[in-house]
Amino acid sequence: MLKPDPAVLRRLVDGYEQLPPGSTRETSSARARDLACTLCVTTGTRDVHQALKTAHRWCAAAPSAATPGPVTTASPSVHLPGPAATPGPFTTA
Repeated sequence: MLKPDPAVLRRLVDGYEQLPPGSTRETSSARARDLACTLCVTTGTRDVHQALKTAHRWCAAAPSAATPGPVTTASPSVHLPGPAATPGPFTTA
C-alpha cells in the first residue's frame, strides 16, 4: 500500500479531530462520516480510531517539510536551432 502525501493525511486528521464534540459518532454529520470514511480508505483500516492511530504514526514518520527556498533553474544543455532556413508546411513566406 502506498502511503499518502503527509500533508494531505494531516489535513484529514486535523479536519476529523476539529469536528465539534459528539459529531463523530455513528449517527454523525455527513462531514464526519466523509472524513472517517476517507481516513479509513486512505490508511487501509476499517475503524476510524485505528485509522487515526495509523495516520498519526505515518505523519510522525514522514520527513518534515523543508522550508521552500528560492526557485533555481538550470541552463539548457542543448542549444536549439533558430528559425528554419526554408519555410516548412506550416509557415508563411
